[in-house]
Amino acid sequence: MDVTVVWAAIIALGLFMYVVLDGFDLGIGIVFPFFPDEKERDLMMNTVAPVWDGNETWLVLGGAALFAVFPVVYSTVLSALYLPLVFMLVCLIFRGVSFEIRAKSRRTRHLWDLAFIGGSAGAAFFQGIVLGAFLQGIPVADGANAGDGFGWLTPFSLLTGLGLVATYALLGCCWLVAKTDGDLQRRLHRVVWPLTVVLLGFIALVSLWTPLMDAGIAQRWFHDGIFYRLLPVPFLVALCAFFMHRAVRARHHNTPFALALALVLLGYLGLLVSLWPYAIPSSITLWEAAAPRTSQTFTLAGAAVILPIIVAYTTMGYWVFRGKVRHGDQHHYH
Repeated sequence: MDVTVVWAAIIALGLFMYVVLDGFDLGIGIVFPFFPDEKERDLMMNTVAPVWDGNETWLVLGGAALFAVFPVVYSTVLSALYLPLVFMLVCLIFRGVSFEIRAKSRRTRHLWDLAFIGGSAGAAFFQGIVLGAFLQGIPVADGANAGDGFGWLTPFSLLTGLGLVATYALLGCCWLVAKTDGDLQRRLHRVVWPLTVVLLGFIALVSLWTPLMDAGIAQRWFHDGIFYRLLPVPFLVALCAFFMHRAVRARHHNTPFALALALVLLGYLGLLVSLWPYAIPSSITLWEAAAPRTSQTFTLAGAAVILPIIVAYTTMGYWVFRGKVRHGDQHHYH
């Protein structure tokens, strides 16, 4: 068993779980401006009130695992992307504070609404910038970042930042469709398909731009067989889009969210295939970046205990608070 590959899979799973779970509750903040009614906003926040903070467990898990198992990646990526990561954390702080205070405020509620919207959209945007900067490559010399403090600020990273905002908005909108009913759900249904089209546009742009950024990436895409391995993905994405259109027209409740998850999964799998076997694209492989095998096996024993616990309490939280949320329902943040 290659412990390095096992750890790479665990970190990849943790990041995917974060994107999916925290993605849809960040998405609620992104679509907030389109629903100005105060009662509807209360209802929208109630759909994630019991679970939103637990969703961020996966981000902590991914960061801790990266520090323990791939220290070279941790130190290089954090030094290269220090500013967007700090901006992301500041946005998450504003969003978390607004989530708790908004329900208790009266005169300043509109300010906390703005903090919730700005924190959600900002966190999504800077996460997308981090993704784009990572994909375009980080200059490495002697195992350390060799770039400047603003190497992350490029047209490609800005594109991926906006793309992730669109992704989270679609996830949030589909989640709300599944958790609400009545007039609010009907208006949410009308937003789902335009957001899907926007997301498909970003997927196409990023997919076309990625192999053109760097000669090394193009070499791996077209000469190492990655392009042919990814050929089924566009067809599956088109299939998901077709069924999304049908589900929206038929006013399905849960199908749009499942299809939005499928779109995210397909994009994520395509990303992983195109990155393999690099920990930092075109610079450092997984095995070059890994900690000693003894460290990996020691921390893997801890992960074998922690991961089932995280999965269990996450599943229990969603199971307990399953079903529709309606006006008048009270949750913990009240």
